Amino acid sequence: MTDLAAYGSLFLAALLAATLVPAQSESVLTGLMLAGGQPVAALVAVASLGNILGSVINWLIGRGVERFRDRRWFPASARQLERAQAQYQRFGYWSLLLAWVPIIGDPLTLVAGIMREPLWRFLLLVSIGKIGRYAVLAAGVGALA
Repeated sequence: MTDLAAYGSLFLAALLAATLVPAQSESVLTGLMLAGGQPVAALVAVASLGNILGSVINWLIGRGVERFRDRRWFPASARQLERAQAQYQRFGYWSLLLAWVPIIGDPLTLVAGIMREPLWRFLLLVSIGKIGRYAVLAAGVGALA
């Protein structure tokens, strides 16, 4: 596999995994690490960038989604939105450190957009969590390989 294909597939998998689309970036990162064709630091950086960008997409969707909340096709009820906003207010912006956690992380980044979380703080906290997750994964794979 060429470097461009490896990095591109990892970036795309990480980006999709951070959105509401079900995808697995960890398996792609692990496979590429075990194949040994690219530096681990570069793989972690590409996965992190893709995953952070996917979270920014969720944040952007959250910024604009409320104007559609009264439409019939809107995927969440008013009660679900209110409950999500209340949970975000309860735990605050520090909860964005958990944006990497499966199942809760993607909706969390969407709600952060709805709650008008400033982009600079969103990026800082989400980046810490996501880069940390990939670094720990890479260290674990490296220790086992």
